[in-house]
Amino acid sequence: MSGPAVGLWLFEPCSFGDVLAGVVPWLETFCEPVRTEAGGDLAFRVREASPLGLRHFDPVGVGGFVLSEDEYVPADDEDYSAFLTPPVQGLVLCADCSGQENHLLLGHLALALARRFGALVDFDGVLGFPTPRDGTRGDADLARARALVASLPGKVAEVSYDTGGAGRWFRHVGDVEFLAAWLRHPDFHLVK
Repeated sequence: MSGPAVGLWLFEPCSFGDVLAGVVPWLETFCEPVRTEAGGDLAFRVREASPLGLRHFDPVGVGGFVLSEDEYVPADDEDYSAFLTPPVQGLVLCADCSGQENHLLLGHLALALARRFGALVDFDGVLGFPTPRDGTRGDADLARARALVASLPGKVAEVSYDTGGAGRWFRHVGDVEFLAAWLRHPDFHLVK
């Protein structure tokens, strides 16, 4: 079973090779092994979580993570009107497994990488909205999700996209201040 994923939206062009060159030495200080896979993705396991601000967190038993280039960012079907300019490049950071520990560690990795690259975080869905969407209470659940997001500091935008069949839905995209606050929230979890 795969775990949650987040996107990192970059607004300055940077080759994926340059991203890796800037990130691998840092990851090697608290992760092992750090390796480039056949497709060019970067795979790693966190052995020590304190460099991410998690002082009393034991990563034993937590799955691995993968950092890859998101070839779909920018996308023609997404509404970037909430931003001065659309993102020029995207990265995907995903966890191999689900579970609260993996969500938390992925969130802290995303926060560190977003700070490092001046990126926004694409949460790949609507935070606080039940998933899967089957059996939801529609407008009531959406209003609750929007109230949750609005209650946190930082900036967050709803970015709409095509779902196929002329439908539209949206994902939350937030800044590092928002992600840091969401990580401290008692109901923190990523979209899966």
